[in-house]
Amino acid sequence: MASFNKIVIVGYLGRDPEMRYTPQGTAVCNFSIATTEKRKDKSGESQDVTTWFRVNAWGRLAEVANQFLTKGKQVYVEGRLRQDEYTDRDGNRRQTLEVTANDIQFLGSKSDGGGQSGGGFEGPVEERGGQGGGGDDEIPF
Repeated sequence: MASFNKIVIVGYLGRDPEMRYTPQGTAVCNFSIATTEKRKDKSGESQDVTTWFRVNAWGRLAEVANQFLTKGKQVYVEGRLRQDEYTDRDGNRRQTLEVTANDIQFLGSKSDGGGQSGGGFEGPVEERGGQGGGGDDEIPF
């Protein structure tokens, strides 16, 4: 029997993307997304609960994300979810949710850089037979 790991997130960027390259020259873009939902606490008061996701994108998808995403933009991300554990500076064990993106769509109004009904760029380009983007000056959606 096969297994399946897929997550869809619609949220807001918590910081500008950070771009780097592997020693082999592959682009990697990292950014964080916050999602917020309303829940009632024990006393019945409505509370905002925010969940943070660390996202990484690779190849052409990373380059596009780095070029067009900025802190505060709304974005749709589809990918694989992984939970990591680490020890922080104070010695406390922490957990993070990390997503490896395979589709990113820029949301919001045209004035803030997105399309009215979204728009996107799936990656990596190599897996799609080289399709998915025009020249470097074109937005790929």
